[in-house]
Amino acid sequence: MRSKQFVNPILQAEPQVAPTPASRQPLVLWQFVVLSALLLWVYYGTLTRLFHQWWDDPNFSHGFFVPLFAAFIIWQESPRLAALTPQPSWWGLLFLGGGLCVLIVGQLGAELFLSRFSLLIVLAGLIVLFLGWNFFRAVLFPWAFLLLMIPIPAIIFNQLTFPLQLLASKVASTILPWMGVPVLREGNVIILPAMALEVAEACSGIRSLISLVTLAIIYGYLMERGIAIRVVLAVASVPIAVAANSLRIVGTGLLVQYWDPQRAEGFFHKFSGWLIFVVSLVMLYLLHRIIRLLRPDVRSTS
Repeated sequence: MRSKQFVNPILQAEPQVAPTPASRQPLVLWQFVVLSALLLWVYYGTLTRLFHQWWDDPNFSHGFFVPLFAAFIIWQESPRLAALTPQPSWWGLLFLGGGLCVLIVGQLGAELFLSRFSLLIVLAGLIVLFLGWNFFRAVLFPWAFLLLMIPIPAIIFNQLTFPLQLLASKVASTILPWMGVPVLREGNVIILPAMALEVAEACSGIRSLISLVTLAIIYGYLMERGIAIRVVLAVASVPIAVAANSLRIVGTGLLVQYWDPQRAEGFFHKFSGWLIFVVSLVMLYLLHRIIRLLRPDVRSTS
């Protein structure tokens, strides 16, 4: 007779299987949520002041649209992002720690730009830490676009406005004599026979310049596939904004000389700002059409 072989029940038990990456995803997701909530608590004051500046300062009111468009880009690219395999990297901790150090320096030095910029560094660290470098490369454009939501530091802002004031006054004082208006310029003050026009900081064009650069990047992304043409549109928005603002000052000078000096202030002054900005957008669109005519071989999304 063949003897029965008794097998230890412990040996019959199935071996324990190491948790698969899919089984660890809920844990990683909870870690991400908890860490994001903590960082939101840390940056609550910074974000609150940023929102208030967007609301109160017309020079940076475009900031509301920047994170919305960045979120739109990520939503539009969601199928491609979903196809990527997460490759978490501990290098994200280095970015995370570096961003928090920049935050501390910004808070101690009362430097708002550093405090706000640290948020982007921390955001990059979270992406690399939990998703990997491949994800960060995929979202590099919307991440970089978020830089436009941070107001320019005051020291740089002041260094930009005065040269723009001088440039606009120089261009206007050059064009107005061609139209029969005698001009005497002293710095950023244009002296006309009827009155003197001062190209103040609000008339420097910095507001329309920043807004137009932002809109040019958005327009290029939505209407053009070629990266080179997108860059051309973004760079060209700077001289377009400067030229349009100079035309606004020329129009104000003509209004003062040939109509009524009082009309150069109040409603007409504010309305001309909106009108010139629309003209800037039209000029940007026409530039894109010209590029399309010169480069018919490059496909666009329009």
